[in-house]
Amino acid sequence: MSHQFANIMFTGSVKAAQEHYGSRGRLQRFTEMSGPNDEFTEREAKFISRRDTFYLASVNEDGWPYVQHRGGPPGFLRVLGPTQLAYADFRGNTQLVSIGNVSSNDRVSLILMDYPNRRRLKILGRMRVENVEEASSADLSSVELPDYTARVERIVYIDLAAFDWNCPQFITRRYTESEFRSIT
Repeated sequence: MSHQFANIMFTGSVKAAQEHYGSRGRLQRFTEMSGPNDEFTEREAKFISRRDTFYLASVNEDGWPYVQHRGGPPGFLRVLGPTQLAYADFRGNTQLVSIGNVSSNDRVSLILMDYPNRRRLKILGRMRVENVEEASSADLSSVELPDYTARVERIVYIDLAAFDWNCPQFITRRYTESEFRSIT
């Protein structure tokens, strides 16, 4: 078994940096002993269903990275199966940078944070966008938010390549207003 996230991310230059800074041996064992982390389990599905925000990174055709915050009610990012996520895309600032970026390079990276519990899930995948007019009613119902009044413009699908749970060492605890109310 091999850790798919490490297989994708530990390129030659990354391995050289790991070697230079002394972490290559440990990370080689991690790559060989962990994983494969290429299908969501119940643990990831439960974690994802509780998030009300995530960060989405894409790269434009000139090689410039772009990171966008996506937010909504808890559970707006849906696990549709062991290798697929989806969410309803609502009208925003209409810059459409991420949507444009994936039209030429569909690779994306997501970071989902649980600040109070100091947990982070990193996801690599391929993103595609479907206009709501072209979507089936089943597809639309899989991402609609019943109590949310904004109109869905697009459905965003992310096909999983790999994921990794990350070290909590430097995650500062932060709380949403509702999380803070529940502990006071």
